[in-house]
Amino acid sequence: MAANFRISVHRNSDNLHLKLMGDFDGSSACELLNVLKKSAAGVYRVIIHTNCLKSIHPFGRDMLQESLRHLKDFPVRILFTGENASQIAPEKRLCL
Repeated sequence: MAANFRISVHRNSDNLHLKLMGDFDGSSACELLNVLKKSAAGVYRVIIHTNCLKSIHPFGRDMLQESLRHLKDFPVRILFTGENASQIAPEKRLCL
């Protein structure tokens, strides 16, 4: 994981908010996927905030996108928000 990468987790009613901070690389993608798998139970929507990402490494982005494609049956809607949303979100996921 990038030394400065962190995920802030906040849950309210049916939503799980994940704020990504620092540099996003392959290890960061793995950490995000683990948080999704562990924390998304019982929520309707996961909102991934990307404004605090400093850099997005292509390998981390590709790894996340490919992994999310394999989670086709994931029962939670995932939304990416912020200025970096279009750089990190898979094409078929919604960016706000």
